[in-house]
Amino acid sequence: MNKPLSKLTAQGQVSVPAPVRKRLGVGPGSVLEWEIEGENVTVRRAGKYSFEDIHKVLFPEPPEPKTLAELKGGIRQYLRKKHARD
Repeated sequence: MNKPLSKLTAQGQVSVPAPVRKRLGVGPGSVLEWEIEGENVTVRRAGKYSFEDIHKVLFPEPPEPKTLAELKGGIRQYLRKKHARD
């Protein structure tokens, strides 16, 4: 199977080959996200919101630091409540 190819225009534009558009489910006006890792570039359909956007809404303020004993105590309390018999 041949790999889909694209040419870069003088204006820096790239045409996305039809099989790639179909696979990504994109069309005119779609936004693509580009990620560069060393010599590799990954292109994906951009989500409406990033993970960071969602995290900022859910956790607007950083949580208070907890000790390991406090974390274990919270887990123990949760498990006792979850598995308590009525």
